[in-house]
Amino acid sequence: MIGYIKGKLLNYEDNSVILENNGIGYEITCSISLFNRLVKDGGGEAYTYLAVKEDGVFLYGFDNLAEKSMFLKLLTVSGVGPKMGITILSGTQLNQLAMYIAASDVKSLSKIKGLGKKTAERIIVELRESMQKMPVSKTEVPVTNMTSEGENAVLALMSLGYNRTESTEAVSRSLSDGKTDLNEIITGALRYFAK
Repeated sequence: MIGYIKGKLLNYEDNSVILENNGIGYEITCSISLFNRLVKDGGGEAYTYLAVKEDGVFLYGFDNLAEKSMFLKLLTVSGVGPKMGITILSGTQLNQLAMYIAASDVKSLSKIKGLGKKTAERIIVELRESMQKMPVSKTEVPVTNMTSEGENAVLALMSLGYNRTESTEAVSRSLSDGKTDLNEIITGALRYFAK
């Protein structure tokens, strides 16, 4: 499995790039955020997912581990393959996508180009169900400053693959930094994970 590549940009078109590493050119279908960064910087690092199918071997690239985690979550949804997963990630910001799922916002999710209402509904139902099945730590300390926006942020982070305990801790830190808007809370929490 090729999970990470760092290299020089040799060529790009549409949403794919060729990254050269040690004399080998890797063709990667990218999320829009990764594509923009690699083109701007002339290369760099990419977290990747290798898909082996009957019609070939394909490499998909992501800007960070949270983006890759969301992609892997999307692949667990019936009817969502790698191409659709990349399309969804490229259709909106990662934080926004997580918020749509956490808030069961089918209308906003189905506005992503190439994503129909039925698939959007399946994504929300299947990912929210998987989040609800995640075990809650019995030693977890209740968070007294958790607002409704904070609770939505916890669900959004869990949709990105983080467990309930670490999501709650990261959101609590973000709230204690004075974040009140849902998008700001999630962004602050993701920065905590990146430390």
